[in-house]
Amino acid sequence: MGLLDTAQAKAAVLTEALPYIQDFNGSIVLVKVGGSVMEIDENLDSLMNDIAFMRAVGVKVVIVHGGGKAISKAIKASGHEPKFVDGLRVTDEVTMEIVRKTLNNVVNPDLVTRLCNRGANAKPLHGNWLFTARKITNPDRGYVGEVTRVSARSVIEMLDAGIIPVVTPLGTGEDDAHLYNINADYAAAALAKELKARKFALVSDVPGLLRDPDDPTTLLSTLRLSEIAILKADGTISGGMLPKIESCEDAIRQGVKKVHLVDGRMAHSLLLEIFTREGVGTEIME
Repeated sequence: MGLLDTAQAKAAVLTEALPYIQDFNGSIVLVKVGGSVMEIDENLDSLMNDIAFMRAVGVKVVIVHGGGKAISKAIKASGHEPKFVDGLRVTDEVTMEIVRKTLNNVVNPDLVTRLCNRGANAKPLHGNWLFTARKITNPDRGYVGEVTRVSARSVIEMLDAGIIPVVTPLGTGEDDAHLYNINADYAAAALAKELKARKFALVSDVPGLLRDPDDPTTLLSTLRLSEIAILKADGTISGGMLPKIESCEDAIRQGVKKVHLVDGRMAHSLLLEIFTREGVGTEIME
C-alpha cells in the first residue's frame, strides 16, 4: 500500500468515526480499568491513548480503577497471603492499610500521570470521598463493603471543568466511618448509575464472557439479563467474573444505557467499541 492509499485509509477511519464523535460529544462514559491490563505498559498506554482521545473530542470520561494484582503483590511482600471469597478480597486491618496505600499512592497517581502526559487533564479522586459503604457480613470478609450511597457532586464538577476524574474503589463505613475496600466493578457500577452514564465499559484482561474460559472462540458477543441466572447456575459466570456481571446487571436495571466487557489487551479496543460500527467483547443488554 502506497503513502496515498495509507493516508486515504486513515481518512476513511476518521470519516466513519465522525457521526459517533458527534453523537457522544458531551456524553458521560465510565471506564472501569482492571486486571493485568494495568500491569503491562503497552496495554495500559494504548488504553490511556484511547481515553485521552475521547476527552479531546468532547466525551466526559470517568475512570474507576482496581489494583488487584498490585495489591496482592504488596500483601505478599508484607509476609501475608491474599485471600478471596466469591471473587472478593478478604480484608483485615493490616490488609486494608496495604490496599489504601497501594491504590492511593501507587496505582492512582500512575494513571493520572499517564493521562496528563498525553495532554489530558486528569485528577485523583479517592473513593472514600464519594462512596458510603455497608460492611458485607454474609460471609464476613473483614473491611469489605458494598456501596449504599454515592455523592457524585465532585465528579460532576470535575467533568464540567474538562477534567478526567480517576477514582479509587474505597468507601467510608456508614456505621463506623472506617475505610472499606469495595470491589472496583461494584464501585464503578454504582457511580455509573448515579451519573446516568451513556456507556459503562469494563476493561480487563479477558475478551469478554466466555462459555469456556480456555477457548476465546466461545465468546458471547451479546448477553441479555434473562440469561444471567442460567449462566450462573451452570458455572459459566463464576469467580472473578461473578462481581463483574452482577455489577453490569445492576447498572442496566438502574438505567445505564449500555454496558460492555472490553479486552484491554487488544490495541484501541475502547475506541473500537465507542466510535465504530463493529463491537468488540461482550455487550450486555436488557
